[in-house]
Order: sequence, then C-alpha cells, then structure tokens
Amino acid sequence: MKKLPLLFTITIVLFTGITVFAQGTEKFKKKGYELTFINQDPDLNPATKDGLVNTFFKVYPKLVKDFNKNSIEHVTVEVDTSYGGVAYANNGKVTISSKWLKKMPLDFDMITHEVMHIVQSYPNGSGPGWLTEGIADYVRSEYGIANAEGGWSLPDYNEKAHYTNAYRITARFLIWVEKNYDKKLVKKLDKHLREKTYKPELWTEYTGHSVDELWAEYSQDPSLS
Repeated sequence: MKKLPLLFTITIVLFTGITVFAQGTEKFKKKGYELTFINQDPDLNPATKDGLVNTFFKVYPKLVKDFNKNSIEHVTVEVDTSYGGVAYANNGKVTISSKWLKKMPLDFDMITHEVMHIVQSYPNGSGPGWLTEGIADYVRSEYGIANAEGGWSLPDYNEKAHYTNAYRITARFLIWVEKNYDKKLVKKLDKHLREKTYKPELWTEYTGHSVDELWAEYSQDPSLS
C-alpha cells in the first residue's frame, strides 16, 4: 500500500477528530448537576451546542431551587435527526429536532421550557394541560437568558385568544395575574399540580377572583407595564 504524505495523514486525523467531537455523546458536570448531550447530527453548529449546554447550567439549578428541590440531578439532551417536531421532554430527557436547530440556531431557551417540564414532574391527571404548558412558557419568559436572540417573545394580547390556548398566551396571562394579584401564584399552582391538589377554586382562593373573572379583567387592560 502506498504510504500517504504526512500532511494528508494529519488532515484526515484532524477531520476525523472534529467529526467525533460534533457527533456522539458528551458529558458535562457543573454546580452539582450532570448533563449528557447526545448529538446525532454531524452538521450541528458547535455554537448552538455550546449555547444549549450553557443555558442548561445557568437555568436548571435556578428552576430546581425555586420550584422543586427534589428534581433529578442528571438530565439528558438529544439532538434527533428523525424527530419532526421542535422539542419535548420525557423521563428526564429532552429531545430536540436537528431540523429546528438548523432553522433557529440561537433558540437556546427551548431548553428552559423543556427542562421546566422535568422540574414540574406532574403526575397523570394533575391538572389542565394548558396550565402545564403555560407555566413552562412563563418560566421561559421569566428565566430565559436569550429569548430575543432566539426569536421568541410573549405575544401581544389578542381578543380572539383565551387563557386555555396554553403556551405563550397563558404565560402572558399568568404574568399579568402575578403583577396585579399574587406575585407567587405560579409557584403555588405549580406545587398544587405536582401534589395533585389543583382545583379551579384555587384561583379565587389566591386572588379573590375566578380564572374567568381574571381573564375578563385582563382583556380590558392587558398591559404588563
């Protein structure tokens, strides 16, 4: 076999090393937490991976402290080339679409939303799905570190919307209720959902108004300033 020139051999080794680093499994430990990062996409931008990892370690410890001190300490994130959605969390693992990351490479705070689901750890039948997703987007808004750069923001009020629309619409409503009535409402509701003690009457207990009455008032003046 003909011997390859030294320079060409070095080039092959370097290229192989970059490929292995970009595609595979890496483990990170910081602040008492461990993140396993699994990447199926050899074309993943290294800056995107770094942004996701850094966001996890900046945000996750705060969420554990503020919402659920019994949350797991080891989380897995996988960039999936076959998943057609955006992202989801299940059993301590966050799965992210590689296609989405190509489209939105600065959307680091999707991690903030998804790891909040890990922190929530609500049992089945704990409460309405719209509130679960609304709290996760509330957390993204309040704890996220690069929402604007990632092209994400709360929506303006829309008269056709409703608090049960979930995600950003519910998140904005929750922020308004906290501003006007109870600054700790989301933490209280989150605790009830985790303990499976949520009931609609809690809105009246904590604010003096039903959720429908609050939405009606919010609709008249939805300002957050």
